[in-house]
Amino acid sequence: MIEIFEAIKESAKRIKTIIEMGDSSKSDSSNSTGDTQLKLDIASDLVIEEIFGKIPSVKQIVSEEKDEIFTINPDGKYLIAYDPLDGSSLVDVNLSVGTIYGIYENDFTGSNLKASAYIVYGPNVDLVFCDGKVSKLYRLRNNHFVFLKDIKLNPSGKFVATGSTQQCWYPHHKKMVDDMFESGYKLRYSGGMVPDLHQILVKGGGLFSYPGASDKPKGKLRQLFEVFPFALIFECAGGGAIDGQNRVLEAKTLHIHDTSPCFFGSVSELVYVTSAYNG
Repeated sequence: MIEIFEAIKESAKRIKTIIEMGDSSKSDSSNSTGDTQLKLDIASDLVIEEIFGKIPSVKQIVSEEKDEIFTINPDGKYLIAYDPLDGSSLVDVNLSVGTIYGIYENDFTGSNLKASAYIVYGPNVDLVFCDGKVSKLYRLRNNHFVFLKDIKLNPSGKFVATGSTQQCWYPHHKKMVDDMFESGYKLRYSGGMVPDLHQILVKGGGLFSYPGASDKPKGKLRQLFEVFPFALIFECAGGGAIDGQNRVLEAKTLHIHDTSPCFFGSVSELVYVTSAYNG
């Protein structure tokens, strides 16, 4: 696992340089879900593929930008699912973006997720790594990642980040969000999953939601590349991640690009969710 952690740090430094080069134009290709890829997406994907291709303990890798699993080393132990540049469309307006990793064993399912990580590329480059026990925050300083602190969520927070198209929300979800605002929660939503969840983790609590809605009943965010890795990080920080009623890490995965409704937060915020969705 140490060599994987080092590979994540190396890839973060190289992707930071790619972002700083500033080519946020579109490419001539599309990813597995039909979205037009930016040149940044492709370049970041290639960097990660190259770096992990050199690690003997990595058996397979799969990218959100591709539609198939690649075998690196048949005798390897770990399976890596990654989103090379989440929120890449925000680069041209100078908002923070990120990279997400899920580290699995045996197969790509939530129950076999052993560790996860994400990087935020913003005014600082932050890395959060979770070994399945503790979520740790690091910051890039003088080209080295320095440990800052263990992340621990408070029982409740102050912020709400509400994803998906509001006119497609189901009535019970809209009522839940309205009730939270009326009780004093503040809206904090950039449209980037990584920076929005990072804010909740670093600030000590709150709720990020991307629910199922009339246009996307199973949500938009992908289990292997986005939902499961952050679920582990939140659980190890003393919070949780549910699909509205159930723990998301127990969700079934039938295809590498399966999506799931998801709610990440501290304990009090998840009570709001379960109350609204059980009703």
